[in-house]
Amino acid sequence: DGYSHLSPYERKRLKNITENAKFFAALKLHESAARLNQLTTKKQSHVTKRAKPKKVEDEPAPRRSMRLLRVEPLDIPLLETFAPAAVEEYHQVPVGPLPMVPEDEAENSKWTEALLGTWMRISELKAGDAARGTPDIKRYQESLSSMVLSQENVRKVVKARVCSLAIHPSESTILVAAGDKLGHVGLWNVSCGTEEGAHMFIPHNFQVHCMHFSPCNPAQLLSLSNDTLRCADVTRAVFDEIYRTEEEFSSFDFLEESGCSALVSHWDGAVAVVDRRTPGLCSELCADIGFSRARTVHVHPLNRHHFLAAGSVYV
Repeated sequence: DGYSHLSPYERKRLKNITENAKFFAALKLHESAARLNQLTTKKQSHVTKRAKPKKVEDEPAPRRSMRLLRVEPLDIPLLETFAPAAVEEYHQVPVGPLPMVPEDEAENSKWTEALLGTWMRISELKAGDAARGTPDIKRYQESLSSMVLSQENVRKVVKARVCSLAIHPSESTILVAAGDKLGHVGLWNVSCGTEEGAHMFIPHNFQVHCMHFSPCNPAQLLSLSNDTLRCADVTRAVFDEIYRTEEEFSSFDFLEESGCSALVSHWDGAVAVVDRRTPGLCSELCADIGFSRARTVHVHPLNRHHFLAAGSVYV
């Protein structure tokens, strides 16, 4: 009643303030704050205690480097006394002609001579042999259906993965050439039937991509690696070098039946014409056919002025 001069809004506001003050007084917040302060103080008093330091006598002695003290460890020799590790050496094929000497020549020289002699003998083709036609399809199918793979016809000819093969055109003897990814070329006389019928040569430094016996003179085997094109001539027992550049090669094929000229594809997309009768290791012509990569090349067997090339996407 003492506030009758106030407006209704001010009287209601004053009433709310009075009721809120009574509510907070009933909560006794000052007592709760004092009790919380007392608990916090007791807890901190325990935390402030510090651990008792250990005596110096109880601690282990610090480790000292025996190398800095120049003391040799017991029963262990110094590092300088160890023998140096052997460094693996890779065989590097030199530039130019190479003698046709297999890797195991020191142990099996007579068997190597027998293999090369067989290659030379079966390469003496008669005049009528080259013009002989292919058999009819029926006889060819009968030959395929009667084929059997036996254990003696499986042989490890080279050390690494085989990347290319070539078969001698002889009808009397089966002579196979295999090239691996390390540059090795292996010759295997399958008709020999003994362990001594296979020998390995090292004419290249890199993977052998492609190999062909010469169509006119099977006594010559041409092999192509990343950096060089070589011709193995068994009559002279030598690996001649025909073509070499800084670009990497991918494939080759003969441009003519005589085998004197060849078409070589490069991995960078170019195609080169190589003539073995020209002195030197350069090509006669090198042309870009529009490929970013040329994987293989093949010359038409009849119209030899036409050739087929395969790139990464197009032909």
